[in-house]
Amino acid sequence: MNNSQFVQVEEEPKTGVTGFKIFRQIWKEMTLGVGFWGALRPLFAAIIAAVPFFFLGQHFNRKHQKGFDWALLQIPLALTVVLWFVLWFYSIFDAWREATKFVAEKNNQLVHN
Repeated sequence: MNNSQFVQVEEEPKTGVTGFKIFRQIWKEMTLGVGFWGALRPLFAAIIAAVPFFFLGQHFNRKHQKGFDWALLQIPLALTVVLWFVLWFYSIFDAWREATKFVAEKNNQLVHN
């Protein structure tokens, strides 16, 4: 029986940082891992939601019922101009938030698969 007090440690092969690995990591961070739309989707949804009266950001996020409901809700709110602006600004925020949630869900699906 060999009772050695020394433990043999095997070194892991060193992997160098290459330009491709750096580019891949930067691309993953920019797109949130879900392709080109990853980082741009929330921004684009907020920009098109800024078009008044149509609630295009909700339709872009496939929340069609919400878009139609808010389009109908704006009719009585237009009589009180202040409340219409509140709905419009909230629709921009909501479009951005829904697009961000969509991207996060897609990213989680990619990670877990």
